[in-house]
Amino acid sequence: MSVANAKQAVFNPVIPFTGLIPGGLQPGEMVVVQGCVLNHADRFQFDLTCGSSTKPRADIAFHFNPRFRNAPCIVCNSLHQGGWGREEILDQMPFKQGASFETIILVQEDVFKVAVNGAHVLEYQHRIPLHRIDTFSISGKVQIQAIGYVPSSAIFSESGDLSIPYRGSILKGLSPGQHITIKGNVTLFPHSFSVNLRCGESKNIALHINARIKSGTLIRNSFLCESWGPEEMELSYFPFTAGKYFEIIILCQTHQFKIAVNGEHLLEYRHRVQDLSSITQLEVLGDMDLQDIKLW
Repeated sequence: MSVANAKQAVFNPVIPFTGLIPGGLQPGEMVVVQGCVLNHADRFQFDLTCGSSTKPRADIAFHFNPRFRNAPCIVCNSLHQGGWGREEILDQMPFKQGASFETIILVQEDVFKVAVNGAHVLEYQHRIPLHRIDTFSISGKVQIQAIGYVPSSAIFSESGDLSIPYRGSILKGLSPGQHITIKGNVTLFPHSFSVNLRCGESKNIALHINARIKSGTLIRNSFLCESWGPEEMELSYFPFTAGKYFEIIILCQTHQFKIAVNGEHLLEYRHRVQDLSSITQLEVLGDMDLQDIKLW
């Protein structure tokens, strides 16, 4: 996600890092961290804390701690009045030693939701009131390029009765780091549905995704200069089922789109339109009931 819309951004901080969160955290806001895990890293951690005191130690509302030794996992916890609570352990590791990452912590009324590289990873119920959190810290074997605190006002959202076919505008066009989230239900007796990222009012389609339910195929293509390009069909699994809920996340990167469905990375699609800012329309049509659209 781009940190251009952040209420404050920090670039290339020295690790360990501790900094105030401007205005604290509010529901709907996000903390975005872009960086790289060091080679041979054993662990690193992000902490949302209530102040920065060391004696006595400040309460930690959310301790997010990826560990690579033995069985790789992510440990989450809270520190209150000097004592740790019950650990919540995720026995999956979305981070790789020596690899870049983007972590997004979405703040909600009752939980933190964490996504890594565009895929949902975990939720953590609040144990300490949100209004007490005013500090963010990072430590461990990690290099950070950017930290951004993104207000809810920077997130475009539509929900409720979104009729199909749907077409919405992407103001200023797409840019690297932006996400599009599409939530809905496949109809009970579907044939197919499509998601298109279109270039303005022209006929050009930068990204065409066509889910064909009966055949279990997911076609990706672009329509440029009055013709379709070569189709991409390779897929490790087909994620859509008649009558079932789904959530699609499209992450726009510099050279490609990354697409996740229901929290699992699914595919990548290299850009065939290089001017990403020309992509200004989102279109959804076909055999599905649309519930929610977000651009962030």
